[in-house]
This record gives sequence, C-alpha cells and structure tokens, in this order.
Amino acid sequence: MNLYTIGFTKHSAENFFETLKSAGVNKLIDIRINKTSQLAGFAKGSDLPYFLKITAGITYDSIENLAPEKELLVRYRTKEISWEVFENLYLRQIQSSGALNMLNPKDFENACLLCSEHASDRCHRRLLADELHKLWGIQVVHL
Repeated sequence: MNLYTIGFTKHSAENFFETLKSAGVNKLIDIRINKTSQLAGFAKGSDLPYFLKITAGITYDSIENLAPEKELLVRYRTKEISWEVFENLYLRQIQSSGALNMLNPKDFENACLLCSEHASDRCHRRLLADELHKLWGIQVVHL
C-alpha cells in the first residue's frame, strides 16, 4: 500500500497531472488550509476535482482538519517560529484533535496528499505522511 505526497508549486499543469497519473494515484487528498488563492492556478480547490477527473481519472477529497491551523501557518511563514517549533505544534495539533483516529487506512491506499510546498522536507504533508506510516505501516513516496 502506497501513500504519495505532492506540492503543486513549481509544476506546470501538464507535469503535475502526468506525475500523478504515472505514479498510479487514484485519489488526491487536499490538506491545504487555503484552497482558493489565485496563486493556486490549476490547483484551486474549486477547479481541481474537475481537472483530476478529466486528465487522469483521479478522485478528489479534502480533509481540512489535517491542515495546519491558519495562525500556526502564518507564524511559521512570517518567521515568528522556526520549522522545528512549527513541526512540534502541527504534530500536537493533529494528535490532540483526534483527526488521525477518524481516518481509515483504506481511504489512503494509492492516494496522494496535496499541499502547496514544492519540496516535502519542510512541509506538513511529510509530517502527516510520517505519522500515517507509523500508524499503519503505509509506504510513503514523495513525488
């Protein structure tokens, strides 16, 4: 069982959808707090389900309680807190909220977690994927 992750920035639409299709992704799980920004381009939450369906036959889901709280994200992006502090606070957020306990491993089989960051090393999608790996033993692949 594989779980993929991807960020949409620095991808053309063609590269983004072809990467998902080539990996065998069957569902994209949006874990962004802000899905409506004009900067999201082809990845705007209102358009993405349609593009996924017609380009690659991929379904779309959004799980907002897996996104970092808006205030936490702002504090990190404005450099009020370090990555290490963000990481600890985000992990505490998803654990204390019980969000992980409400998830079904079958819903994540060959699914892909989506956020905006291009690289996964300093992104909440990697933190979440690591937690799901610990819970379920799911193999994680960062696209």
